[in-house]
Amino acid sequence: MSEAKRKVAVLLSGNGTTLENLFQRGESGALPIQVVAVLSSRADAYGLERARRRGVPALVVERKRFVLPEEYSAALFEALAPYAPELVCLAGFMSLLRIPPAYEQRILNVHPALLPAFGGKGYYGMKVHEAVLRHGCKVSGCTVHFVDNEYDHGPIVLQRAVPVLENDTPESLSERVQAAEREAYPEAIRLLAQGQLRVEGRRVRVLTSK
Repeated sequence: MSEAKRKVAVLLSGNGTTLENLFQRGESGALPIQVVAVLSSRADAYGLERARRRGVPALVVERKRFVLPEEYSAALFEALAPYAPELVCLAGFMSLLRIPPAYEQRILNVHPALLPAFGGKGYYGMKVHEAVLRHGCKVSGCTVHFVDNEYDHGPIVLQRAVPVLENDTPESLSERVQAAEREAYPEAIRLLAQGQLRVEGRRVRVLTSK
């Protein structure tokens, strides 16, 4: 198992709290990554400022400038190419991608529910937690998965469950799920960075570290 840091690009569309968590984990040595580029689908995303403060290239490829996901994805991966990321992490990135063959099984996302429940187009942010409460679920959580060409569809790497409490609001449930995400996402990234994940169809096996 190599301890060399893997070069990571982070894609986002908003505040960048997940990005901040990854920055802190990488800087502390808890996560074997170096964020080499941050790219946003929106020019006003605060996550870009978080990158600039650390001297990390902050890129913008606005989704609204493109009609088709294929066109947008081609422009996005072209913008990332000079930084040669080994892994790509979605961190609140709101646009559908078409994954080039070279990036298959190299892109991760974290979703604020236990997929395949409450996933797909239209299920994002607080809308997910509202749906969980509306359906009367007793547990929720987060899912880290590989990214493919559909929303919230790729093979599941790991999941963490949290209880849904009787007096929960979407906001209070979101806080509990986000706390789970802050632990689960770095763990999945670490496993991928260290070559401990093997995809077999829809199943992801975690290999014993060497």
